[in-house]
Amino acid sequence: MAKHPKICMIVQHPLVKGGIAAVVGGYRGSILENDYQVRYVESYMDGDKYRKLFKAIAGYVDFLRVLLMEKPELVHIHSSFGPSFYRKLPFIYMASWFKVPIINHCHGADFDSFYINASPGKKKLVQKAYNKCTTMLALSTEWKERLSTIVQHERIEVIENYSRIHEDAIQERANRSSNHQILFLGEIGQRKGCYDIPAVVERVARKFPSVKFVLGGSGDIESVRHALFERGVEQHVLFPGWVRGEDKDRLLRESDIFFLPSYNEGMPMAILDAMGYGMPVVSTCVGGVPKIVHDGKNGYACKPGDVEKLSDALIKMLQNEELCRQYGDSSVNIVRQGYSFEGHINRLTRLYQYVLTANKNNQVGVLSE
Repeated sequence: MAKHPKICMIVQHPLVKGGIAAVVGGYRGSILENDYQVRYVESYMDGDKYRKLFKAIAGYVDFLRVLLMEKPELVHIHSSFGPSFYRKLPFIYMASWFKVPIINHCHGADFDSFYINASPGKKKLVQKAYNKCTTMLALSTEWKERLSTIVQHERIEVIENYSRIHEDAIQERANRSSNHQILFLGEIGQRKGCYDIPAVVERVARKFPSVKFVLGGSGDIESVRHALFERGVEQHVLFPGWVRGEDKDRLLRESDIFFLPSYNEGMPMAILDAMGYGMPVVSTCVGGVPKIVHDGKNGYACKPGDVEKLSDALIKMLQNEELCRQYGDSSVNIVRQGYSFEGHINRLTRLYQYVLTANKNNQVGVLSE
């Protein structure tokens, strides 16, 4: 029996809130581990600064031990922008010192503040770190173009995020009537467009007094709640906190429309998750969102901050239950055609094999399109 290549994957703690943990959660125990010996090294966890610091230091020590004792053939780093970039620097440098090829899987969203508007010193640091990586992995072609301002275009590969299709939930949706429930899942704050939501709620509630918005997430809940009270529409919004597991599954099953009015995104797992449940989507045309939300097909992708268009899109679907069903069916078809978990893993393992082979042959690059 052929020996499976050893992959060391730098990840977050499984219970961290956000898209990176959701992506990696699908890898654990999956078909990926049939062909590779995957060693997960955790570098981050939610909590206060001391817990985060301890977790990072423990991750560096664990990684050094893995490099010395287990000798991985490839390192797959899941990174983002902001503090995540700095936390990943020691992993990049250590892997580079040991001459282990690196795939840097970039999940970041706010590229302008991270790089375009950064100081010259920070730009040099980013350039130096990213160019130590064998391959940069982007979530969409749009993000590949942005990263190509730092790294050579041919060293950037695109593998989009994935969705899992829930056939039973899709059937349940087909057999029930609309309940006028609109679901948001994510960090509650500026980047996800949450400060626009109170104005959207006010406009939609005028047309549909029975509408209910569920904002599932943690963050600046009080500011949003205060704005809702000021507009007199607080009765239309629920804040269940960060949801996962059975609670998340229930909300995705029972809600009619998924709503994510973001200002910056990569390839949001929240939207892909909702599409796997047969949900139509109202979002914004940022990052990789237009790749999965096709305007007038499975929902609407509006300009960020355009409260009127976002509200009108929600109202249009609430007014037409059949249109909602058609858009939900289209969401499922889009997932089947290009965003299945199996397809994602196939592309990832193909990239692994290419990088491993190229490293043995002293080549640098990525798969051809």
